[in-house]
Amino acid sequence: MTLEDRGPGPDAIYREELLAGRFTVQTCGDCGQSSFPPRVFCKHCGSAALTRVEASGDGVVYSTSAVRNRPDKGGDHNIALVDLAEGVRLLTRVDGAGPTEVPIGARVKARIVGGDVPHVVFDLVKE
Repeated sequence: MTLEDRGPGPDAIYREELLAGRFTVQTCGDCGQSSFPPRVFCKHCGSAALTRVEASGDGVVYSTSAVRNRPDKGGDHNIALVDLAEGVRLLTRVDGAGPTEVPIGARVKARIVGGDVPHVVFDLVKE
């Protein structure tokens, strides 16, 4: 078997899903746990029985940090660790919020941005 015979890897499949407008996570058919980022084997039990499920996009900010950059390098922004309802944690950013305006524990909602190079960002949920 060659690498070409195996088909696309988990990262390529994830990118294809994003291009199609779907934000997915993997769920293990053996232990039921979810995984992110995409992988070949379940990080919880080692099984290869991973399937893709569409994520709700609902999350809570676990941690946040301000990144300081010169204006010609994009300026200041935030990065955040977000816990999804599906039980996985992502490193991402929260759009529409300043670098120090993302409270820990805030509810957020995912959306796909980026056109030809899609990626997931989050927006604060108005309570």
